[in-house]
Amino acid sequence: MDAEPTRCAWADSTPDYRAYHDEEWGTPLHGDDALFERLCLEAFQSGLSWLTILRKRPAFRAAFAGFSIDAVAGFTAEDEARLLADAGIVRNRAKVAAAIGNARAAQRVPEGLSALLWSFAPTGHRPRPATLADVPATSPESTAMARELKRRGFVFVGPTTAYALMQATGMVDDHVASCFRAAE
Repeated sequence: MDAEPTRCAWADSTPDYRAYHDEEWGTPLHGDDALFERLCLEAFQSGLSWLTILRKRPAFRAAFAGFSIDAVAGFTAEDEARLLADAGIVRNRAKVAAAIGNARAAQRVPEGLSALLWSFAPTGHRPRPATLADVPATSPESTAMARELKRRGFVFVGPTTAYALMQATGMVDDHVASCFRAAE
């Protein structure tokens, strides 16, 4: 029987985390709608467990039209009321309004959301974290990303949320040194 690969410690607590870690987290992700989804989900996660968001992701995708920027930007007050009544997602009025407002802000990014977000990805060598304790919660790049997003009208995008987005979408690689994904 093959031994389980060594993962980042957070990934071993549930099968959901294991699949997310092994197949998605830290893998470079591009595309305006794909990154808009991640930006929204990171904002919805604020103050909650990522596992909660991960398990609700199919319902979020259905409720938010697959996170199509143009579709969400066109949401009306009736759509907002529908979202706030949807038990399948996190029903937080400020976060729902933020997702809709952020879609409208994303439409106004001339270079596209993907290009804007990736412009903050660090370049050059970064030391790989040895343990989870070595993984930062923010970085100068995530602070700059959050500042620029706020300048462009985005909300719920602080430096910690921006850094989590950078980790999740492969802009930074914070797989710990002993993790099998670190060798990829």
